[in-house]
Amino acid sequence: MGGDRLGLGTFGIWTFDFEHQPAAMMRDSVQELEDRGWRAFWIPELLGREALTHASYLLSCTREMRIVNGIAQIWAREARWTHGAARLLADAYPGRHVLGLGFGGERPGVRPLAAMAEYLDAMDAAETPAPAPAGPMHRLLAAYGPKMLALARDRSAGAHAYHVNVAHTAQAREILGREAFLGVEHAVLFESDPRRAREVAREHLRLYLDSKYNIAKFRRLGYSEEDLAHGGSDRIVDDLVFWGDPDTIVEKLNAHLDAGADHVGIQVIGVEPGRSAMPYWRLLGDALLPANATA
Repeated sequence: MGGDRLGLGTFGIWTFDFEHQPAAMMRDSVQELEDRGWRAFWIPELLGREALTHASYLLSCTREMRIVNGIAQIWAREARWTHGAARLLADAYPGRHVLGLGFGGERPGVRPLAAMAEYLDAMDAAETPAPAPAGPMHRLLAAYGPKMLALARDRSAGAHAYHVNVAHTAQAREILGREAFLGVEHAVLFESDPRRAREVAREHLRLYLDSKYNIAKFRRLGYSEEDLAHGGSDRIVDDLVFWGDPDTIVEKLNAHLDAGADHVGIQVIGVEPGRSAMPYWRLLGDALLPANATA
């Protein structure tokens, strides 16, 4: 399907951790990951690091790894500046930058679908004297509902889904068709004690279960009011955070591939801010990189 066209491999690393780390620590981590065979590294834009300078720095630190914005918020910069930055990165690092765009939270009175379509129109209409890159400028859209998934299919390389279950992956693939890329983020926790695992997972999900936008998304995924109350039921927690030993986690991650995902960006949780998830990334690499190498 769409995975090979972007060159991301089957699995990648997705992390908030770099929001809390100095540049040298980020550089050392991403270089080790590349040396270990990881082909894709996903970064969000939420806590203060600007998406495109962040991507530029990581691209400069690596040789072939793809750096994916997951996502750059459309409210953070005008469309023409996003277009200009993506154009420069595509020129400087051919084939290695993927611009993931997203609505970026709740905006009262603003319809996400219309806002995204208008933003894409403005990007496509932007004029610049900068030379065009030799290769394509890859972009993805954060998409959950049928209409946004259709927009992602028609106006970008495909979709990026965050905090969804395996059933959503299957639904998204039906809407996207066979040609569009589908990348899915999923949180994992290396903890086998159910009580402790669900405690950490509920803390990770707390902000999302308090957000009207995310609550609406979870309802569309089939979760009841009881599932969403009191920090989340065991059902929703276990669906959205895969926990356990490495073999258990790997089996659950592969369910997204079986459901139609091209690529899974793995977010390791339970790591203190400022610390590195590298020990867990190494474990994941040992378990997953054979599949990654043949994607």
